[in-house]
Parts: sequence; structure tokens; C-alpha cells
Amino acid sequence: MSRFAGRVAIVTGAASGIGRATARDLAAEGATVVVADIDQAGAEKVAAEIGGIAKKVDVTDAGQARSLAAGVAQEQGRIDILVSNAGWDRAMRFIDTDEEFWDKVLAINLRGHLAMAHAVIPHMIQRGWGRIVTVASDAGRVGSTGEVVYSGAKGGVIAFSKGLAREVARHGINVNCVAPGLTDTPLLTGMTEGAEKLMAAIIRSIPLGRVGKPEEVARAIVFFASPDADYVTGQTLSVNGGLTML
Repeated sequence: MSRFAGRVAIVTGAASGIGRATARDLAAEGATVVVADIDQAGAEKVAAEIGGIAKKVDVTDAGQARSLAAGVAQEQGRIDILVSNAGWDRAMRFIDTDEEFWDKVLAINLRGHLAMAHAVIPHMIQRGWGRIVTVASDAGRVGSTGEVVYSGAKGGVIAFSKGLAREVARHGINVNCVAPGLTDTPLLTGMTEGAEKLMAAIIRSIPLGRVGKPEEVARAIVFFASPDADYVTGQTLSVNGGLTML
């Protein structure tokens, strides 16, 4: 029997990378998947591949997040799972950043998680069940040179997930966090272009000797969303090839 038969899942940032892999896995196990992304064309492509539903959303806009959740609840009758995955960054020294950059990184990588969770939780409370999986980063656990603002935002996601897990547990809602390390996604490609020597040095420091695949991170996310994690909440799982061991 499929683990997600009858479940409705929203996956943000699902047009590519980890979000796409997660949407595919959830759909393969019976979930109705809402492929949500600011890239509407990309979302539609993934939705067509998996038999899902494409929705355009800018997670930094709380109004759009609420409209997305309300629309899905009305169309599908329920929201069971939120995979809050949308993220963005550009590598640069903190001293070279400015307020506009700070605002963008914090809006996408922290505030977006708040907006999406705030939008779906009332629907989950109404049904007395829900699973929220946030996607942070190992940068939020140990820090990362050239990603200082991003590290702060992702550290906030980890702390937010723990606090939220405590608050909503009495409603039958579990909240957990996955913290990927270096993963072969379009975001990583965009950040490391022209820095091949640095990337090679980092990869040498990973005990498993390579960057991760989106599918490997997706499996951890799907675990937290599944019945296998019914007694797990408030946890953060690093998927990083051993680069950090906490």
C-alpha cells in the first residue's frame, strides 16, 4: 500500500532540484502533489511529469501563501503535508553585501517558511493532522564562509521548526527539518560557477567524497512526511556525506 495514498502535499520550490525530487517521490507513493514555485513554467513541467498540480507562488508574499493554501484546501478538501523547500543565495563575503541582499535572502530563506507554515497550519488543525518538513542547510548548523546571511537565515529555519513543533504537536502536527550539505542542484551550480578549485577542495573534505544528489535529500524529507516518522518531531537531520557530524 502506498504510504501517501489519499494525502495532499504542497512542495515549494518544486520546479527543480530537491523540491522536484521530493515531489516525484511523494507522487510515486500515492500523494496528490501541488508543485508550487515562482517559476510557473518549471512547475507546470514537473506537474506534467508526475501527474501533479502546478501553482505559481512567491513565498516571500504572505498573501500569496495564504491564497495558495486556501485554493488547495478548497480544490482538494485538505492539506496534509507541507514541504517548505524554496530557497536562494549568492556566494559573497559578508562585507560586500548590502541591505537589499540581506532582505532578499531573509525573505526567501526564512520569512518564506514562516509564511507557508502560517498559511497551512489552520487547515491542518481543522483536520487534527499534518506534517511540515522545512528544508534548511548545514550552513545553518555550522556556518559557511561566503554564505553568512544565508547561514543566519537557515539557522533561523532550524530554530523556527523546533519552536513550531512544540506549539502544534497537540494538534497532531509534526514538524521536522532537513539540512542538506552540498547538493547537485541549480542553486549550487549558480553559486559555484568559476570556483572549481574551491569546490574540489571542499569535495575532498567530504568523507563520502562527493556532493549529494537531490534524490538523496528527498528521501529524508519523504521519511519525515511519512507514517514511519509518526513519533518524530522537532528534529533536524543533516544529509551531507559526513561533511559535518553533529
